[in-house]
Amino acid sequence: MSQRAILCPRCRQIIGSEESHCSWCGTSRSNPFWVLIGAAGGNWVTGSILTVNILFFGLSLLLSTKVDPSSGFLSPGHNSLLLLGASGTVPIDHFGRYWSVVSANYLHGGILHLFFNLMAFRQLAPWVVNEYGSSRMFVIYTLGGVAGYLVSYFAGVPFTVGASAALCSLIGALLYYGKSRGGNYGRTVYREIGGWALSIGIFGLIFPGINNWAHGGGVLAGIALGAVLGYNEKRSQHVVDHLLALLCVLVTIGVLVWALFGARI
Repeated sequence: MSQRAILCPRCRQIIGSEESHCSWCGTSRSNPFWVLIGAAGGNWVTGSILTVNILFFGLSLLLSTKVDPSSGFLSPGHNSLLLLGASGTVPIDHFGRYWSVVSANYLHGGILHLFFNLMAFRQLAPWVVNEYGSSRMFVIYTLGGVAGYLVSYFAGVPFTVGASAALCSLIGALLYYGKSRGGNYGRTVYREIGGWALSIGIFGLIFPGINNWAHGGGVLAGIALGAVLGYNEKRSQHVVDHLLALLCVLVTIGVLVWALFGARI
């Protein structure tokens, strides 16, 4: 399988799919410290999202030792995920956890689930930040994730967790950006991100247990949010974008703290 174009974590420029090194700063794709370079030079918003996902995975494992003694190795049980804010028809209809459409974006069903989502986020989020700005990226991530889980709920999915709905909203925003911008760069973005979307769709059809409704809802929400919010080349971020991002931050913190209080960790 051919490698994809990615954003260099050191200088934030695109490394083409056929390049082995960043043509701007020389960083190699095979550099063993790739993730560390990205973490050191990354945006604080993306770093915060990564950190919260990792912390909540650790908390879900800790809680599983109390309420899910039969849970697998590095895989939290359903009871602990339910307490921390898993979404779906069961948590919402039976327990009134409407807020779970926010919290489910920060929970994962196993270490591989967490790893693949965070690796994808680490490549996509800086790209969205580069084109939309930090505030608009967080708004897209939050509202896109919520929209994905709402679609999933209305489709009747009983129990679901994962950051993939929010990740797919970032994909949708980049699809809109590439198509809207046009030119060589826009076509490159659209082609590369289209490959991501196609791969996720095929993966979801082949493997059981994938929440394709949340993925599709996230992509569509990301396209819509990208069009409504605009990107840097159309307009700079202004106070409304920052206030909307702040509102999303406060809602997210409130929901996650409420989930922790309810689980009594």
